[in-house]
Amino acid sequence: MATNLTVSLFLPNTISFHEESELPSRRRSPPFQLERRGSSTADLPTRHSTASLFNARTNGFGGGHTPPLTPAFQTALNEEFFTPGIDAKKRHFAKPGDPRSLLRSDTHAEWGNTGAVFNQPRSRAGPLPSASIQDFAKVYDEMKERQERRRMQEARRVTKTSPGRGKFNPRGISSERGFEGKTWTVEPAIHGNGGLVNAHREVSGDRADESTDTTWIGTLGFPTDALPQETKDEVRDKLINDYHSEVVYCNDKDIDGHYAHYCKTILWPIFHYQVPDHPKSKAYADHSWEFYRNVNRAFADRVIDSYKRGDTIWVHDYHLLLVPSMVREKLPDAKIGFFLHTAFPSSEVFRCLSTRKELLEGVLGANLISFQTEEYASHFLQTCSRILAVETTADGVQIDDHFVNVTHEAIGINPYMFMQAREDEEVQEWVQTISEKYKDKVIIVARDKLDHVHGVRQKLLAYELFLNKHPEWREKIIMIQVATSTSEQSELLTTVSDICTRIDSVHSTLAHQPLVFLKQDIGFAQYIALLTVADVLMISALRDGMNLTAHEYIACQDGKGFNKMHGPLILSEFTGSAAVLGDGAILINPWDYQGQADAIKKAIEMGNDERKYRWEKLHDLIEERTGAYWSQKLSEQLDLAYEEHHARASASVPRLSISQLADKYKEAKTRLFIIDYEGTLAPHKTPSGIPLGSPARVVEALNDLITDPRNIVYVMSGRKPEELENHFRTLPRAGLIAENGCFVREYGIDNNEWTPFVDLKEVAKWKEQVKGILSYYEERVEGSYLEERHCSISLRYEKAGDQEAALRQAAECADQINDSCRGLDIHAVPIKQAIIIEQQLLTKGTAAKHVYELIEQNSKKLQKPDFMMVAGDDREDEHIFKWANQLGKDGKVKDVYTVTVGKRNTLASATLTQGSTGLLTVLAKLTKISADMLPRDYFNSQPKRVNTFPN
Repeated sequence: MATNLTVSLFLPNTISFHEESELPSRRRSPPFQLERRGSSTADLPTRHSTASLFNARTNGFGGGHTPPLTPAFQTALNEEFFTPGIDAKKRHFAKPGDPRSLLRSDTHAEWGNTGAVFNQPRSRAGPLPSASIQDFAKVYDEMKERQERRRMQEARRVTKTSPGRGKFNPRGISSERGFEGKTWTVEPAIHGNGGLVNAHREVSGDRADESTDTTWIGTLGFPTDALPQETKDEVRDKLINDYHSEVVYCNDKDIDGHYAHYCKTILWPIFHYQVPDHPKSKAYADHSWEFYRNVNRAFADRVIDSYKRGDTIWVHDYHLLLVPSMVREKLPDAKIGFFLHTAFPSSEVFRCLSTRKELLEGVLGANLISFQTEEYASHFLQTCSRILAVETTADGVQIDDHFVNVTHEAIGINPYMFMQAREDEEVQEWVQTISEKYKDKVIIVARDKLDHVHGVRQKLLAYELFLNKHPEWREKIIMIQVATSTSEQSELLTTVSDICTRIDSVHSTLAHQPLVFLKQDIGFAQYIALLTVADVLMISALRDGMNLTAHEYIACQDGKGFNKMHGPLILSEFTGSAAVLGDGAILINPWDYQGQADAIKKAIEMGNDERKYRWEKLHDLIEERTGAYWSQKLSEQLDLAYEEHHARASASVPRLSISQLADKYKEAKTRLFIIDYEGTLAPHKTPSGIPLGSPARVVEALNDLITDPRNIVYVMSGRKPEELENHFRTLPRAGLIAENGCFVREYGIDNNEWTPFVDLKEVAKWKEQVKGILSYYEERVEGSYLEERHCSISLRYEKAGDQEAALRQAAECADQINDSCRGLDIHAVPIKQAIIIEQQLLTKGTAAKHVYELIEQNSKKLQKPDFMMVAGDDREDEHIFKWANQLGKDGKVKDVYTVTVGKRNTLASATLTQGSTGLLTVLAKLTKISADMLPRDYFNSQPKRVNTFPN
């Protein structure tokens, strides 16, 4: 049975080690567990510096100095402020001690900091090399040397520290030897993509275990260098046999440099529009790129080892952007999908990455690339066009030898799981406790990671502004902000603390406190209870791929089990959820504090009818777009893309069967030929480099075809109409298609009248706009020049001395034109050593459709074709291949042959490897058949020539 290989940085489960006296069974598992994306860990100690992921843990806000708190703020953080309606240990938002009661973290969690929950080894990574640009060459050489050393030699080495770093303590290594021989258990992991896990479990119908046709590939989420090989093998065997999970073991140095440095300080900020270009940033320390590549290689190797023919490979998120191409190198026929769970920035932001080209080429190894929203997919396509100078369409990216489909499909939740969760006794106790504590108060709930991306500072400033403008609400409203811990800069943490202090000092009274700020995460039962009793949920993220907290809040607001229902949702317009939920939510700009304050007022004063209308609209959306729906749609899209790619691959396209073609040719009563000129009938240039004219052999072959009255022959080209007239002046009966479908001269007419499919006056208008842009780049690319036709204009640079610089400028030019001329039905397409700006809706396919319709209209004179042959070699011919193939599938034409003489991936049904020479040979054989069948003249007079276009 085929297997779905789900590749994610973290596995759904991890390992916890135990002393012999410790009994894991003492932990009581809660009756219901839900794993989710968009949440974070418990209040774990954080690192003092982001320089190394595994530095000694410190206390407080991100490991820095915690600013002094006002008494009110201190109370909100540390004291038990709930009434004693339940057990004493549950009266406050305590840090969960059972990992199974925690909310699963998002993909930007603190990797390795799980010691407060699990007993796991510490890292042997030590400090990374100096981040100084002056030391980069030395850093790179030293890193290469370390990669060649054995692991045990590296563990015994005492590294020298760079300024500001702590020393690597070898005694920490010896202390880890205690893990040898320890018993261990498999536990639900804190890290990982909970939305992804739940979607798979919803599809399988079993939340307690994975379906047998899905195998997970990922890391355990903690450092593993200290584990003996025997333990690693035992863990791997246990997870693959009982949990359908393949473990990827990366050395601590690689995973630390990959995750804590490249992913966290470079990719994560860039993908969320936070360009890391400030004095404290280590984004320029390019040695972390090597670690990123090493981890991706380790994942690719594990995927390759696990792969069996027929398997489907799904790679998830920004940690593994290189895996698709690495796997493709070894498994060229594999079915590979990639889904990005985060946002994808505009090309202007993404191009700031020094490794931008490598990242794009890495992910383009997939058959299908999917994003959360259409906006992110559009950004990706534009980025590929701008940086790689490749052709992009609304459906994907055209690479030299293959096509990559690009789509979007937003992930969802399973609302039924939340209905079950609220039936749990502990959840109901928390609902009662919170509702009694804040009886008759309007409760605004928020839960965010405390970083620069999720907008906690902006939200608190807006809330402060609301309280200042509407003092009548001060004692009627409370905001409960859960801020999960991070290792962000202390400046942000100090700022947030100051805002909280200000709110409490100005607006608190002895009887009421308008803000509860929890600098910790909360248990799952408390989280569900908060969503149930909330009057409003407020999400003010500056950027977020898809904030599923909004979906979970909607699911908990149905009024079942509690008297509150239909609470409004305040949602940042810069989250992926806003694109899905639309105007059912109150959309806000998180940088607009006044707008946020007005949204708070609107939400708390909203009437019941509007609340119900909005909620029903939102609830219908989350019930339709569930996690299972997302998984199923992605699978369908990948299957379709893979089938199309497999059919289009040049190795999969069969050679043209000339004998079969000849037999069908004999049987046919009316035959339609549409043949490309440049590169198909004749080479683009002669062997001596002279541009092609009209070789005698081509004219002779076409003339012999036209002699048979049952043949209708059209020649198509990108050239201007007057040029085609001149080339084929000895073939007045031939039908002609000029400028890739913008003009058609009908076959067999007695004059040279052309049918234009464009308004030449409108074309002249957009050309004037485009010429200004093209001229700008022409001046900057030495050796480039403009080539103008009636319906298109090109910037060519085959004579440029610096081809790399010319390619970069051409990509910028195409991107600028596509951006500024979106409403003009034109697009700029990069081709070999040029970019061409042409009509977007007119192709050779649309012209061929017009030709076929003309034949149908003249069916009294000409019988409808029962044989069709279309031949071409380039990207422009794919449109007509698709059209002709569809005619054959629909049965409108009995025998359809689409033939390519090129080596690119294609929609053609057959290939001729001999190129133009092979095609002319085939045509000669067909005309010999016609001669043997005694053809007669079809036209009695020569058509009158009319020069529509000047020579």
